[in-house]
Amino acid sequence: MPHSLSEYEIGPGRIVAERYEVVRPNRQGGLSVAFEAKDLAAGGEPCEVQVFPSSLFDGEKQLGEFAEGWNAWKRVHSPRVLAVREIERVGATGLVLVTDLPRGEPLRARLQRSGPTSSHEVVRLGLGILDGLMAIHGTGLVHGDVKPSTVWVELDDDAERARPSSTTGPVLVDGGTTPGLWSAKGWGDRTALIGTPYYAPVELFGGERPDVQSDVYSAATLLFELATGVQPWAGRTFLEVFQSKLAKKPPTMAERAPDVAVPEELERVLRGGLHGSRELRYSSATEFRAALQQLADAWGIEGGAST
Repeated sequence: MPHSLSEYEIGPGRIVAERYEVVRPNRQGGLSVAFEAKDLAAGGEPCEVQVFPSSLFDGEKQLGEFAEGWNAWKRVHSPRVLAVREIERVGATGLVLVTDLPRGEPLRARLQRSGPTSSHEVVRLGLGILDGLMAIHGTGLVHGDVKPSTVWVELDDDAERARPSSTTGPVLVDGGTTPGLWSAKGWGDRTALIGTPYYAPVELFGGERPDVQSDVYSAATLLFELATGVQPWAGRTFLEVFQSKLAKKPPTMAERAPDVAVPEELERVLRGGLHGSRELRYSSATEFRAALQQLADAWGIEGGAST
């Protein structure tokens, strides 16, 4: 790849790292842009090339530390986590992450199209999301930014996109970006928050490092939103959201979505992940999943989303 190629020049038809042919833009986040591509060295196998611009990094040291952090993600093997393939340099100070290609659509698109999800489907999706987090945590890593746009669901038939039952299981994407930047840039008590305010626990607002329990909190927040169609934490601004999260108890679903009926037992399970206090919150994704599995067994939900 020519050394002069910048992340802004990557587009359809470009060859990245002399191997990956860009097909089209696939998705964009606050820190990167991702393209669908073909791995020419693997017979044109589909993949995704995610570009992190040079503006994210203050020099070679930060870039190197961020790139090195992705090597550990190659050890995460789960159908519920987007697989990392390679880390490649772009130009002088840019970086591309090559992963499997996420299929289907993000949960954000589904929420916007269909609104609240059935309680049984929330349980199935929750089991799958927590399976993915357990695989990540089991290798000593943290996702760091679980939210509707970082969980993708594949659909059985594009012609049936509006059918809630058509999902085949969630896949976590963008894992590692938030904690990777936190570490590489030496953040911590020098920043108020890294991550997404609506889904981050209150301790991250004070600059603590993302960890297992912050992933639990973010997952519970996402599942609350799936069940009700609204986020648990009221507020239109960063400050309002933070103040809402300081409450001693999480808001009830009836308070946030009075027109949506959610079974009490599902709300009780989800509330265990929404406590601002670490002592009251589930200590791990494993504990959270066990509580959700008990509910799945009681409701006769077989297999969950991980089958």
